[in-house]
Amino acid sequence: MTIAARKQREKEEMRQLILDAARRIFMEKGFAGASMRTIAEAIQYSAGTLYLYFKDKDEIFHALHEEGFVKMLEYMAPLAHVADPFERLKAMGHVYIDFARKNPDYYDLMFIMRAPMKCMEHEKWEEGDRTLGILKSVIRECQAAGRFPGKDVDGLAFTIWAGVHGIAALYVRNRVQAFEGVDPETLVDAGQRNFIEMLERA
Repeated sequence: MTIAARKQREKEEMRQLILDAARRIFMEKGFAGASMRTIAEAIQYSAGTLYLYFKDKDEIFHALHEEGFVKMLEYMAPLAHVADPFERLKAMGHVYIDFARKNPDYYDLMFIMRAPMKCMEHEKWEEGDRTLGILKSVIRECQAAGRFPGKDVDGLAFTIWAGVHGIAALYVRNRVQAFEGVDPETLVDAGQRNFIEMLERA
């Protein structure tokens, strides 16, 4: 390995170390309670070191969002081979909720945790935009095949996202415990089935 290649690898490893620590800090303290100093302390480096990689905590938060969306898109990738667009759409809902189940910290940070608008507008959300674009594209394919006649794509995409997000968010934040005596996993599975039945009637 060349010196340049080794330095690049070390830089990437350090960047990932910062992101992993920041994700834990954001989950423990929330966005407002996190700072460059607390993140630096978690990895036993000076705050000045962090500024060599990120200009502020907003940029770190944005990077974690993008990291989460990359992981979500990896979950979605196999669905590209599902020929029927409506079957693909239903499978996307299952995969979305599965991602939330297996990556609750990422999901909370991406879709639930409150952050100021200056952070949310920090940079273009390329991977997030790509994920939403895939959903809208599949809806258009469904319409071309005769599904959802006359429905506005943006409005329908929002409704579908809101539906699966509601199930995922209630699970991630342990709100399904309100249903006493019902296994959370069973409840989530039932919720998915009911939502799909509503889509089939749309």
